[in-house]
Amino acid sequence: MTTLSLGPFNRVEGDLEVHLDVEDGRVAAARVNSPLFRGFEQILEGKAPTDAMVITPRICGICSVAQSMAAARALADAMGLDVPPNGELATNLILAAENVADHLSHFYLFFMPDFARDVYAGRGWHAPAAERFRALSGRATAEVIPARAAFLHLLGTLAGKWPHTLTLQPGGSSRAIETGERVRLLAIVAHFRRFLEERLFGDTLERIAALDSAAALDAWRDAASPFASDLRGFLHVADDLGLERLGRADDRFMSYGAYPCEGSPTFAQGVWIDGTRRVLDVDGIAEDLSHAWMAGPGEPLPPARGITQPDMDRADAYSWCKAPRLAGRTVEVGALARQLVDGHPLIVDLVRVSGGNVRNRVVARLLEIARTLMSMERWLRSLRAGEPYCVFGRMPADAEGAGLIEAARGSLGHWLRVHKGRISSYQIIAPTTWNFSPRDRGGTPGALEQALVGTPVDPLVDDPVSVQHIVRSFDPCMVCTVH
Repeated sequence: MTTLSLGPFNRVEGDLEVHLDVEDGRVAAARVNSPLFRGFEQILEGKAPTDAMVITPRICGICSVAQSMAAARALADAMGLDVPPNGELATNLILAAENVADHLSHFYLFFMPDFARDVYAGRGWHAPAAERFRALSGRATAEVIPARAAFLHLLGTLAGKWPHTLTLQPGGSSRAIETGERVRLLAIVAHFRRFLEERLFGDTLERIAALDSAAALDAWRDAASPFASDLRGFLHVADDLGLERLGRADDRFMSYGAYPCEGSPTFAQGVWIDGTRRVLDVDGIAEDLSHAWMAGPGEPLPPARGITQPDMDRADAYSWCKAPRLAGRTVEVGALARQLVDGHPLIVDLVRVSGGNVRNRVVARLLEIARTLMSMERWLRSLRAGEPYCVFGRMPADAEGAGLIEAARGSLGHWLRVHKGRISSYQIIAPTTWNFSPRDRGGTPGALEQALVGTPVDPLVDDPVSVQHIVRSFDPCMVCTVH
């Protein structure tokens, strides 16, 4: 058996190390290390509760709205606030803009450049893929960056700035949208829609969202030339490389539910286990510290009672990342989980056929771009002039709250306790904490560690591309992982 250590990874937000045991040309076991501890949960202790709205966005520059939103929800829960309809719509728009921009960046700037690598030079699709997606010099980069920047102008009006906006509040948004501004926002979304339909999809958003099976996706792919659109290009590459056979974990998925409208999420809440959607029991979430450099009890703790105390000498530890579990079991989070739990027929059929894998994670992410942008158009048209965007209240001297949202990379939770007017505990479980967790006390690997087992690897190659594909298919944000 050979041990292969990979890291740091380029085109990944933050620090990541992966250690592989390779036997007979395949990964026999994997250990994923988040090697950077940042201490945000400790920083928040003793602060005024509303300071969380200023501090938590600094966890990450590309997920800052998501962190703000989770903090606002935790504070609202502790204060007993109900967000008015305009506030729901405005905050949905702010979070959706960040999530869609993140999905776009992941596909074009983080994931697809791997197919321009020389290792694929013998493939028939390599030349057009390299010409379009090569890092920095590919034609797609010159198109995507201006399109993304123009789209994010939404946040200038909706949120004042990005990242680290302060318009998000526990009771909604402090920024009301005037009628003329709504027209300009719709024009920005329409311009971005044209980019997506011309470059990414080569078809209307409605046609993409209406694809309802693996067979329908294959038929759509084959209805035009391989690189008539970037989604078609990816699907042809994925089919040639067998990416549907790469990176499968244990096919348990979770979503907290995304974008509430009048009390119901646009994308449903739940878990997907054994081929069926079930009700999510949030009280079943607990964090295991057995393989993390953290002091604490041997028994897993619910995050509302969690402890974040570094301990570099903990036996058997190999990561700063804790091991969150749902009812003692691993789950995968992200766009694939969201669309599966929501019951989208294309994703349900893809997972039924081949489970969670590299291809299906990317397809779900792109499908979600189409579905989310159509929802954004609807939310903008639903804003009502003259009606409130925010409500206000007082934080009790002693209170608890939880803020559960869906960031681009999956389920994000903030758990807050206030005692005598100050934060006595603040615990965060980020999406990549779920997906990139170490083993738990029973020895069960996290989702990525499971997904890497069985991957074909040449132990003489320092940077196996198959591992890169699997890691990037989860779109990790390591700075959020340990915060």
